[in-house]
Amino acid sequence: MIISLSGAGGSGKSTIAIRLADKLGWPRYYMGGLRREVAAQRGLTLAEYNKLGESNPATDMEVDEYQKKLGETEDNFVIEGRTSWYFIPHSLKIYLDVDADEGARRVFGHLQEKNDRNEDEGLNSVEAVRQSIAQRLESDNLRYRKYYGIEGYNRENYDFYLNTTNFSADEVFERVYDFVLSRLDKR
Repeated sequence: MIISLSGAGGSGKSTIAIRLADKLGWPRYYMGGLRREVAAQRGLTLAEYNKLGESNPATDMEVDEYQKKLGETEDNFVIEGRTSWYFIPHSLKIYLDVDADEGARRVFGHLQEKNDRNEDEGLNSVEAVRQSIAQRLESDNLRYRKYYGIEGYNRENYDFYLNTTNFSADEVFERVYDFVLSRLDKR
């Protein structure tokens, strides 16, 4: 089984993907991390790299081809990426959502603890993070429609949807893991 996780900024995707992979003893692939690395190698933030991608499909296609190949050649892994559900259609597709203000608070808190995301310039307040997340959503939607004809944030694309706004990370994990187990039992 391949589990693809997607969701809104600050919804807990990475936290849940890491915990899920650890619990199942499977590898985890993080497409956002790969994009951030490539952006940094080019001297860009992720926001700048996404903007470049609005006119240059290569910025998306490199990572998208990588995840497509993973889905064709490997099994039993967790993949975290906003287009993973599309490029690995046979995956168990999970979407985590969050209220925009709460998501921004969570991301800002993470950045205060450890700023390792190469996200954007000037993320010195919750409001700045909220605006950056909104701009990323807009850029993602533009690129996904333009290059693939898809709506990446449409919850109808997923097998499981959870709004994490009012849940702790433990509560979110419990709900996601219970869903995964229910599907593993049916294999």
